[in-house]
Amino acid sequence: MKTLFQSPTDPGFVQDPYPFYETARAHGPMVHWNDYAMPAALSHATVSMILKDRRFGREVPPELAAAIPGHLKPFYAVEAHSMLELEPPRHTRLRSLVLRAFTTRAIADLQPGIETLCHSLIDRFPDTPFDLLSAYCTQVPVITIARLLGVPDTMAPQFLAWSHAMVSMYMASRTRAHEDAAARAATQFTAFLTTYIDSRRKTPSDDLISRLIAAEEEGEKLSTAELITTCILLMNAGHEATVHAMGNGVKHLLDHRPGHGPGHGPDPDWLAPDGIDRTVEEILRHDPPLHMFTRYAYEEIEVGRHVFRRGDRVALLLAAANRDPGLWEDPGQFRPTRPIVTNSSFGGGLHFCVGAPLARLEMKLALPILFNRCPDLRLAAAPRYANSYHFHGLERLMVQI
Repeated sequence: MKTLFQSPTDPGFVQDPYPFYETARAHGPMVHWNDYAMPAALSHATVSMILKDRRFGREVPPELAAAIPGHLKPFYAVEAHSMLELEPPRHTRLRSLVLRAFTTRAIADLQPGIETLCHSLIDRFPDTPFDLLSAYCTQVPVITIARLLGVPDTMAPQFLAWSHAMVSMYMASRTRAHEDAAARAATQFTAFLTTYIDSRRKTPSDDLISRLIAAEEEGEKLSTAELITTCILLMNAGHEATVHAMGNGVKHLLDHRPGHGPGHGPDPDWLAPDGIDRTVEEILRHDPPLHMFTRYAYEEIEVGRHVFRRGDRVALLLAAANRDPGLWEDPGQFRPTRPIVTNSSFGGGLHFCVGAPLARLEMKLALPILFNRCPDLRLAAAPRYANSYHFHGLERLMVQI
């Protein structure tokens, strides 16, 4: 297996990691990424296999678990109940209870509110150049999740601040300051939700928290700690992914109108009712919001002529898998008319993202409304990606109408 060197904090790499993926792909479906000190899977087949193979998982083997530093205990107290970080049987119980509340119908019922929200945000767009990320792409998912949980819209900015602080723990360049901020955010978020969940136990309403409280299977219910973690997970993972996916999508739609050059907006057919599903899937495939996820091996297993032993980690390069030339023709090109083929953007196997249907719905509604209301929307400055890896999204998206 070829060993490659690429700093995940290198500014050029952060802005455009795809050339590195293609260089790595030339050496086979898996390479050793020296900077992360672990193998990295690149091909769609290998990534998909590891996502679905129960000999790999998210939860660290107990005998290898490291002591948690004191300053990070509030953060990991939340993570300890996250179904994203757990394996069966705990994961099975948590996910089944969450899915009893987070149903397809509950998500579909959000459509009118999302549409109204999109129009109200666009009504407030200024005439001068402005940042579409903060004015629209961030607001749609954050306010939607706040409403889904049943909390006032006025809490959305605070939710956003807590979420940003907590997800910074996954940055390759994280510092002690990031860690302290994440611990504070976890403490404050937990305190707010503890009080709010208690009020919903006494006075249930038609919101997700009330449905999560009521969810029951064979006498099992979610504990308060599990309820808190689930709400935080839905906010952090849901909003981060959708904000980045929507922002990246708008960037590419503005950059890739055939025959018109960059900056002139998308082809209307891409956003029409019979084309929007393909467009959303192409956005998720071409420039996904999450580029790397890791797994632990739970037993000795050979993959791609490499032998993993219990406790070994592997990096799954989701964005590289999404550009596998064995599955897509000219995968580096953005083509919203492509036939839909499964991609790795929301993971796979038993950890497939529970929020994927909501993320897709938000994009399917928000993008056509945006471009129908603002047909002359144009870039006002070159977009720039935020200085972080794993989560891959723009730091701002300056536009003008």
